[in-house]
Amino acid sequence: MIDVQFPDATRPESPAPRQASALSGAMDGAPFDLADGALDFAFQPIVNGSNGQSVGYEALLRHQQSLGFEDPRDFFDYCHGQGLLEAVQLRLWAKAVARFAELPRGRGCRLFLNLDARGLPAAERLAGHLKALLARHEVTDSAVTLELCLPPGGAALDDAAVRWLRVLRRQGWKLALDRYGAPAVGNRLLHQVEPDLLKVDSYFVQGVGADNRKKLILSHMVAVAHMLGMAVVAVGVENELDFLTCREIGCDLMQGFMIEPPRLDLTGMPPGYAHIESLARHDRRGRGMDRKLILDQLERIPALPIDAEVTAVFERLRSDTRQTFVPIVDLLGQPLGIVREANIKNYAYSPFGKDLISNKGLGRKLRDFIVRLPIADIHMPVENIMSIYSGEEEAEGLMLVEDMRYVGFFSARSIIRVINEKNLAQARDQNPLSKLPGNASINQFVNAALQEADQGCVFAYVDFDNFKPFNDKYGFRLGDRAILLFAELMQKQVPPGHFLGHIGGDDFFIGLKGMALDQAEPLMAGLLGHFRHDAESFYDPADRAAGFIVSTDRDGNAKRFPLLTASAALVEAPPRHAPCTVDEISARIALLKKPAKQSPAKLASASL
Repeated sequence: MIDVQFPDATRPESPAPRQASALSGAMDGAPFDLADGALDFAFQPIVNGSNGQSVGYEALLRHQQSLGFEDPRDFFDYCHGQGLLEAVQLRLWAKAVARFAELPRGRGCRLFLNLDARGLPAAERLAGHLKALLARHEVTDSAVTLELCLPPGGAALDDAAVRWLRVLRRQGWKLALDRYGAPAVGNRLLHQVEPDLLKVDSYFVQGVGADNRKKLILSHMVAVAHMLGMAVVAVGVENELDFLTCREIGCDLMQGFMIEPPRLDLTGMPPGYAHIESLARHDRRGRGMDRKLILDQLERIPALPIDAEVTAVFERLRSDTRQTFVPIVDLLGQPLGIVREANIKNYAYSPFGKDLISNKGLGRKLRDFIVRLPIADIHMPVENIMSIYSGEEEAEGLMLVEDMRYVGFFSARSIIRVINEKNLAQARDQNPLSKLPGNASINQFVNAALQEADQGCVFAYVDFDNFKPFNDKYGFRLGDRAILLFAELMQKQVPPGHFLGHIGGDDFFIGLKGMALDQAEPLMAGLLGHFRHDAESFYDPADRAAGFIVSTDRDGNAKRFPLLTASAALVEAPPRHAPCTVDEISARIALLKKPAKQSPAKLASASL
């Protein structure tokens, strides 16, 4: 047992007033004994953003106040200053591993242990002790991720620290980089550490749903991580809008108080979170076409586990001569990269190469030949997958995951096929006259908008008044020009970012996302007014002066009809509205069509 002492001589000369009393009681020559419960760990779940299942827990230090430190960082700063960091870190890991071992097995979960960057010179010793701790509690090495933490104001790692990180990687430890995007944790550190997971600083996560600049920056962070074969953890998720935005951007994992605050009591710690699963399920609606296209082109190339012998790669490549690489996964099924035939052929064709590589004492391990590839989630939109691949065009393709586990390979040829298929499907749905999205896209938009509980939306249905008599007198060619006029006016009058659709004929749809009814009504009134004014140009001077045309009604009787106008029925789904379906929105719109045509303003509206 390691016994860490805090004697009087090592105490700071003038501890802060808030620490003085606790320090005097807890450190005056007394052993720093974790067994007495002075320090403990709270576990906070890190969940899969696609289904709400826990993929791991971060062990967070608690009760450091009893030793006179308000913040855990103050505690570690003190330990480092007194030369105690290595011993204290190991003792803390021992307690965290023991607590982790209390959790039910079989979930494939990871323990995220914080590794203070100042302790990297002792990395090899710490790793050796950690292996022994894990074996004692029957926890596999692959279940642990070392989360590199830089002290506040820390600079980039020096060459020695980077070498120690490479030692840890060669030994097979998974690495996460904490607080990416914070002042001291930027792209230089990303390049140095080459982490398996990137934990984005909470500054870029909190409020991202309402901040377009944060959204843009976070999008770039996620895109770079995926191109480099890293998964991304959004830290500090506290509300539904931020959660949905992080999912939209492509964050793989989520951590934050919205999911669950850190827990000291691990009793009943759930394997997953129903409210997150529900949000993710609703968010996936409308992506069915993308998922089908992806599954149709997915190449299910079997992977080898990281503990396989290198000779297993030779056997795999020999059994399938068309294959030029073999995917490799860790013991939890998560992708690590591929082993290329080109990188091992020197051993394969050398007289002693296979014998050398088979020798466990002298040979190289499978890990030494792994090349990282971009990764993408099978639930991502096709456009996101294409964007990830475009940043790494020399790669063989992407490794696709579901629930963070490898499910197959997506080659460049597969990506091109999927993009072509989607473009064809969109072209089939597109209205041939206006080139606007058709009914399938409209239904997809309405369905997705109804699932975003924190963001309101106004659904507007527009159709022309007296269009048949106009067509009968002036012909279908001029009728088509009237339809194109309205389509062009929509694109000019409706602000960018909203949805414009063409149901067919003289029926149109507008989806005003994030807009309230009191904002939508004047916008729609302006659009209808512009159309009424511009449509007069289609009439002969005499009809325009009269303000009507004479044509036949549906029974063949001559009748006066007013000049061409349009009417709009608006249904608002306000933020935090009651559950609703596409059919219910359609029914509401149908009830408003007649009042809209009878209204002097040609508008009728209702709210859910």
